[in-house]
Amino acid sequence: MTDSGTPTAATLGIVAPNVSAWLGANIPGCQPPFTFELIAGGRSNLTYQVTDGAGARLVLRRPPVGQVLPTAHDMGREYRIIAALGPAGIPVAPALGLCTDEAVNGAPFYVMGFVEGHVVRNPEQAQAALTTEARRRASEDLVDVLVAIHAVDPDAVGLGGLGRKEGYVVRQLRRWDAQYRASRDEHGGPAMPDLEEAHRILSHRVPIQATTTIVHGDYRLDNTVIAGDGRVRAVLDWELSTLGDPLADLGATIAYWAEAGDPGTVLESSPTLAPGFFTRREVAQRYADRSGRDISELDYYVALAYWKLGCIIEGVYARYAAGVMGDPGADVSDFRRSLDWLASEARGRAEVVAR
Repeated sequence: MTDSGTPTAATLGIVAPNVSAWLGANIPGCQPPFTFELIAGGRSNLTYQVTDGAGARLVLRRPPVGQVLPTAHDMGREYRIIAALGPAGIPVAPALGLCTDEAVNGAPFYVMGFVEGHVVRNPEQAQAALTTEARRRASEDLVDVLVAIHAVDPDAVGLGGLGRKEGYVVRQLRRWDAQYRASRDEHGGPAMPDLEEAHRILSHRVPIQATTTIVHGDYRLDNTVIAGDGRVRAVLDWELSTLGDPLADLGATIAYWAEAGDPGTVLESSPTLAPGFFTRREVAQRYADRSGRDISELDYYVALAYWKLGCIIEGVYARYAAGVMGDPGADVSDFRRSLDWLASEARGRAEVVAR
């Protein structure tokens, strides 16, 4: 769709004439006309590639179309995070501009630079884009960047008010349980007894939070842009970031990290199944070695990650089924199968931790 075109399913959520005018007025160097393309893979906030008249590429992020849950999909928050972390040496896309005037596009949005590299979402893409050596380097760098994120002083970079510094796990349990229940009320999402039981168990077994850091909230390989040599060029999708317990990030990374022979995986086809990537044990050990943190309670944080992912996927499933994700008529059967598996896995892992 061009800046004078009619929205289609692929560009639902973009009022092209208004956004084009805003880009021309607020992003230095942009040249009309602009084209907009929904980037495949976004399942929460909507992400578009924007190409200007000279062929330069940008990225635009906005909330899902339709009503969203309170406190979710805060574009200003996500923008401020990447704007603060870039100068602190964390690999993120350059923050270029934030629009909070909903009259422009029906919701706030922000624009960031397009980072060249690979977003690998399955083993085939990983093998095509990266050598075996590069896959191992990507494993190392992914862990090292996570350690670097956790080493940033939030107050020093202006993110000290990003969230409360104590009680992260309790807040996560409270927040995502509330989101799960709100999603059911707003979009008719299904009841999930396994998620509810996992929540009950985890709420009675909360570890002591040893330290407070910036937490990404959804840290995994396919939320990064990887260079051909395996280096992480940019960490993406900061919408769940806050202050809290760094081991929750490590737990999420481990939950996503699939190995050959796993009976099931969080992602439909995890890129880490390709030869050359670390094992989960190697990921955890490198993090412990580089950060100096005690990871003896890691199993709890992995169980928490499965539960949280189940709550998130329940919301995504409900929004897709309600037609508010820019893809009317989408087949949501895969989401439902993933949701059922995550709920069962969350409960099973919570029960193991509680023994």
